[in-house]
Formats: sequence, structure tokens, C-alpha cells
Amino acid sequence: MRSLARALAFVLVLTAGAVCSAQSVQVTPLAKDGHVLVSLRMNNVFTDEVRAAMLSGLRITFVYDIELKRGTALWVDRTMARATVTATVEYDILTQRYLATRREDGRMVASETIEREDAARVWLTEFEKLPLFNSAGLEGNSEYYLRVRAHTMPLNASFVWPWEGGVAGLAKFTFLR
Repeated sequence: MRSLARALAFVLVLTAGAVCSAQSVQVTPLAKDGHVLVSLRMNNVFTDEVRAAMLSGLRITFVYDIELKRGTALWVDRTMARATVTATVEYDILTQRYLATRREDGRMVASETIEREDAARVWLTEFEKLPLFNSAGLEGNSEYYLRVRAHTMPLNASFVWPWEGGVAGLAKFTFLR
């Protein structure tokens, strides 16, 4: 009986781990031309419920909180800089087009009208080489990392989202001068 209980507990832990790892944020840092460029991709977030909510005309907003940190041996890791990137898509039922916006730290950086659903998904979940952080204050030949936490807005709309507690990603890099 005990061995059966242990086996069931083991299977439950494996299943929970597989579900949690299915949804993730892939983070890729690149230090270039005086900036730390950040590329992001969020995987496996578009369930049938999210798609139905988007097609109903509900405004879909994904918020990415990004921190540039430097690890320390004896104390809490030091936060060097923070940025927030927001991607919003709203389907216009009458025109059958998606109205899309992107913001970095509250500043509007892009606005488009999108024709296809797959392009709207990419708009919400993929970002390439965003120049979010200045590298002037970083120490050469030192280890840093980017921590990204993604969530939806408004936070009380979690009944729609498959990842109501948020999704996180991490990427380490060495800054070379």
C-alpha cells in the first residue's frame, strides 16, 4: 500500500512539473552597441479559451516585467535596472482586424493594424532585440542575468488565462568589454 501511494505521489509530481514547464518565457540577452538587447518568446499560452476570448473582442494584454540583475555571493542579488514591456491586441469584430500596441515603460513604441490571427499571437508573445538597458554602468567580465515575469492585465481576468499566477524566465550572461 505504501509503495502504491509513493508511486502515485511520484506520478503526480512528474505531471505537475510537465504542466508548469510547458508554459515558459525564453529569454535571450545580447550586449551590443552600449545596450543589453533582450529577445523574448513566450511558449504555449494560447489555449482554446484564450483564442475564444481574443476573438470575442476582449482586449488581451500581456505584461513582461524584466529585471537586469547581478548575482552576489553573500547577499541578495543586486537589481541593476528594470523595464516593463506591454503588448496589447484587441480584435475589432466589425472590421475583422486586430488593433495592436506595444509599450516600453509606459511609452508607446509601436501601433499596428494586423490582419491575421497568427500575426496577432506573435505580436503578443515574441520580441526581438529590444534595447531595454544601457550597458555603460555594467562591470566588464562580470556575470549578470535577466529575470522576466509575464502576467496578464487586468490581473483579475485570470479565469481566461491558462497561467493565472504568471510565467517566468531567466537567462544568464557574461558582460565582456
